[in-house]
Order: sequence, then C-alpha cells, then structure tokens
Amino acid sequence: MTAMKSLLGVVLLSGGAAWGAYDANEVVLGASEKAVLERFPAAHCKPLEWKSNAADRRCDDSKALIGGVQSRITFYLKRDRTEAFDVRFDTKDAERLAAFLKKRYGAPAEERRAKMEDKSRGEVYKVEWKKDGERAVLTSLTEKRRASLTVWRGDFEEEIYRIR
Repeated sequence: MTAMKSLLGVVLLSGGAAWGAYDANEVVLGASEKAVLERFPAAHCKPLEWKSNAADRRCDDSKALIGGVQSRITFYLKRDRTEAFDVRFDTKDAERLAAFLKKRYGAPAEERRAKMEDKSRGEVYKVEWKKDGERAVLTSLTEKRRASLTVWRGDFEEEIYRIR
C-alpha cells in the first residue's frame, strides 16, 4: 500500500498544472505578490493606476520563458492574491505556446481559426480553457506582431477596465 501511495504522489506531482490551477511558470492564480517576485524577480509591482473591483496592484513587464517562448508577463493582484496574468509574445510562436499549454492545462474547451472578413487582415487563432471558475484564452491575429495569453479567475475580464 505504501508503494502505491508513493507512486500516486509521483504521478500527481509530475502531472503539473493540467490537474490543478492555471499557472505561469508555477505561479498559480491565487499566489501572493511575494510568490510572483520570487519566480519573476524583474517584475515591477505597483498600485493599479485606476480604480477597479478586479485588482488593486499589478506586477509588470517581467521577461519570461514560457514553454520555450520568449514573452513578457503582467500579473494583476487583489488583496495580495493573483487574480489574473497576461502574457504577450510574438505571433509566430502562438501554435508552439498553444501546444505547450495543451500539455500543461489539458485539452482546451475550444480551439478555432477564423479568417477576418477583410481577407487582407489575416486569420484569428483562439484557444480557450475553462475550469472551476478560471479561464485561459490564447489569441493571435496573424497580421499583428504580438499575441496574448490571458488567464483569470472570477469576473476579472469584465471588471478590470470597467469605469468606476
């Protein structure tokens, strides 16, 4: 029985975030500012410049290597807990990052490609994960230089820029 428990522990630990919360280099939603700075020491943390029910602080522009993709990341915190993070990266790396996230976060709830109405504007690639009140959305527009991955919990996405 002890061997079985040990094996189960190894499987759970190696399963990574696909079994748990969404993360950025092991900083999960709900992590403290201290945890963010331990993993991303170059992040610059400060109070949010506008009033929002979604967050009261942000930790900006830390360089990150996520799934082998060079990126920049911003964390949004409320009452010392990470409510969301936004990862920006080169559009050319969107499929590579999506492949990494599928392994890390599990199968997406939705994945689609769509041509823009104006064909000269390119194609939109969108991958979305949903689990237990948390969401992750990778969005890439081929004509743009930068793509993004936004990860949040609760109503963060609706509240962050709502005028108060």
